[in-house]
Amino acid sequence: MGKSVSIPKGTRDFLPFEMNRRNYIFNTIREVFETYGYVAIETPAMENLSTLLGKYGEEGDKLLFKILNSGDFMAKADPNETNLNKWITVLCEKGLRYDLTVPFARFVVQHREEITLPFKRYQMQAVWRADKPQKGRYREFFQCDVDVIGSKSMLNEVELIQIEDDVFSRFGIHVAIKLNNRKILSGIAQYIDAEDKIVDITVAIDKLDKIGLENVKNELITKGLSSEAIAKLQPVFDLSGSNEEKLSSLKNMLAFSETAMQGIKEMEEIFTHLSYLTLNNPVELDLTLARGLNYYTGAIIEVKAREHAYGSLSGGGRYDNLTGIFGIPDMSGVGISFGADRIYDVLNETNAFPEMLHSNLQALFVNFGAAETQYLLPILRELRAAGLKVMLYPDAVKIGKQFTYANNLHIPYVVVAGEEEIKNHKLQVKNMQSGEQQMLDSTELLALLKHKQ
Repeated sequence: MGKSVSIPKGTRDFLPFEMNRRNYIFNTIREVFETYGYVAIETPAMENLSTLLGKYGEEGDKLLFKILNSGDFMAKADPNETNLNKWITVLCEKGLRYDLTVPFARFVVQHREEITLPFKRYQMQAVWRADKPQKGRYREFFQCDVDVIGSKSMLNEVELIQIEDDVFSRFGIHVAIKLNNRKILSGIAQYIDAEDKIVDITVAIDKLDKIGLENVKNELITKGLSSEAIAKLQPVFDLSGSNEEKLSSLKNMLAFSETAMQGIKEMEEIFTHLSYLTLNNPVELDLTLARGLNYYTGAIIEVKAREHAYGSLSGGGRYDNLTGIFGIPDMSGVGISFGADRIYDVLNETNAFPEMLHSNLQALFVNFGAAETQYLLPILRELRAAGLKVMLYPDAVKIGKQFTYANNLHIPYVVVAGEEEIKNHKLQVKNMQSGEQQMLDSTELLALLKHKQ
C-alpha cells in the first residue's frame, strides 16, 4: 500500500473538469474587465514583509503567511529573546501576499514612470491567508481584482458597480450590491463621541452578519465604548427606507460633521449616476457595511448572493492614501475584488455551469491501427488548424475501451474510420448523447463541429 499523502488544510487540488469550470469563471470576468478598458498585470507571490505589515489592521497582520529566511538565519537570533515579533523580524523578511491591492500600490509606486494615469488594471492571481478553513473560506484562493488609480471621479465607482452587475448577470447569480462610505462611518464615530475608536467600530460592525447585533455590541464594550455610545448607534442599525431616504436621515443626524457630509455628497453623486442606468441587481446603501480594513477612505462596496448562504462574493472601495505609505501621497484609487472560489461554489451548488464545460474535446477519433492512423492524421491536422479540439486515441485497443474513454471524458462525438470509410473518403460520426450516427467527409465533419462550438 502506498504512503498516505495529503495537502495542507484550506488548499485544494483541481481536477480537469474543475479547471474547465474555473477557467470559465476567469474568462468571463476577464472579458467584462476588458470591455471597460482595463489591462492585465501580475506581481510576485511573495512580497517583502515591510510592504505587507500594517496595511490590513491588527487582525489582518495575524493572517499573513510568513516565509522563513534561507541560510543560517539562526546565527542572528538571540536564543534568550522571548518577544515573538522580534523573532519574526530575524527569521522572516518576506510573506505571501494577503490580497492584490497592497501589491498593486507597491507596483504603481515602483513603476510610476512606466504607466499612464489614470491607470486601469486587472489582476487574477492566488492570495494566501492563515485563516480557519470553513465552507467558502480557504487559506489559498484566487482573487480577480480591478482597480483604477489616479482619478478621484465618482464615475469610477459607478463603473465598478456596473462591472459587478455585468459579471454576476453573466453567471446568472442574483446578488445585492451594497454600498457605504468610510467618511459616513467616521461621522458616526464623531456622533457617538468615539472618533479614536473608528477602526474598532468598523471592525466590529463588519462582523454583524456573522455574529449578530448583541455580539457586536459586546465586542464594542470590550474595545472601550460606553453603553451610552453604543445606544446612540441604534438608529444607525435601524435606518430603513430607500437609498435617498437613508441619505436624507443621515444628513439630519450628521449635519455637524463636515467629513460625514462629504461622504453623503459622494454617495448622492453615485446614486444619481446609477439612476440613469438599468441594472439587473439592486444597489443598496447599507450602513452596517464596514469592511474591516484600514485603507478605505471613501466608498465601500460589497456583493452578496441573495439566495445562497455564502459570505461576500466581491467587494472593495476607495483608497486615497495607500500609495502614500510607499512614497507617493494623495494618489486616489478605487477597486473591487471578485472571490472566484466562492463564485465557483455558488455556481456548483446551483448547477449553473454551462453544459459545454464537461469536456475540452469535441471529438475522439478511434484508433484501429497503422493504416487508419495514416488516414486520420491529416484530417486531425486540418480540424485543429480550424480551431477545433480533437484527439486520436493513442493505442489500437478494443473499440469498447475507446468508447468508454469518450464517455468518461464527456466527449460529445466519436469518429470511426475503418476500411470501408477510408475507401470512400468518409468518416462515421457518432453523437454520444443521442446515439445518432452519420457518414460525413472531413469538410462536413468540420462544419458539424464548428456549429457545435
